[in-house]
Amino acid sequence: MSTPFVKVDLHGMTESEAIKVIDQALAKASPSTYQIQLIHGFHRGTVLQKMIRDYYQYDKKVKRIIPGDNPGITVLVLKELY
Repeated sequence: MSTPFVKVDLHGMTESEAIKVIDQALAKASPSTYQIQLIHGFHRGTVLQKMIRDYYQYDKKVKRIIPGDNPGITVLVLKELY
């Protein structure tokens, strides 16, 4: 059985490296995966956070983007749970 959410750690990655990893996670997400939690960090800047929120707002698999439970996490919502 697959996990309803996936965590991806992006610490230390460049924007292009992070895009490759996030794209792989989106491609591998099963139909039961409802969100991908991207752990990008916060204390060393917000470059990855901004890239994720700007770039993935246009991805067809992403329904919406929400902040995580701390400023170092961004969540890509793939499926709404009602």
